[in-house]
Amino acid sequence: MVRVIGDDGTQIGVMAVSDAIRLAREKGLDLVEVAPQARPPVCRVMDYGRYKYELSKRQRKSKQRAHQVQVKEIKMSPKIGDHDLEVKLRHARDFLEKRDKVKFTVRFRGREIAHIEFGERLLRRAAEELTDVATVELSMRRERNLLSIVLAPKVAK
Repeated sequence: MVRVIGDDGTQIGVMAVSDAIRLAREKGLDLVEVAPQARPPVCRVMDYGRYKYELSKRQRKSKQRAHQVQVKEIKMSPKIGDHDLEVKLRHARDFLEKRDKVKFTVRFRGREIAHIEFGERLLRRAAEELTDVATVELSMRRERNLLSIVLAPKVAK
């Protein structure tokens, strides 16, 4: 026994599986089980091919709307000028507004590594300037002669 729902959405009632299949064939449609865990199981009279097509169409449409998040890297040196830093922050703001993550990297060359505080100051300034559009995802991390921080876009409410 199964509970049958018609092609227009109305409930036909509880009947034997063979009767439900015959009813669907008379209408030129398919009998599809939609809730097997229910007691009795629920079946729907529908065009299964059309249902699969519309389902794949909806999935394609949702994929188009989904944004693939990328990590954009902005590289700097500890001796970067103020104007150059402002330009890089402007680029970072654009990336964050497009919902991409931004990784700021400060590269130390030679004896610059002795003054890591310059790089730390730069990265703190970048994070502070972008607090209105970003949050710190990965705090400052040092790898050999690199110092980096990752900012993620703030979630719009």
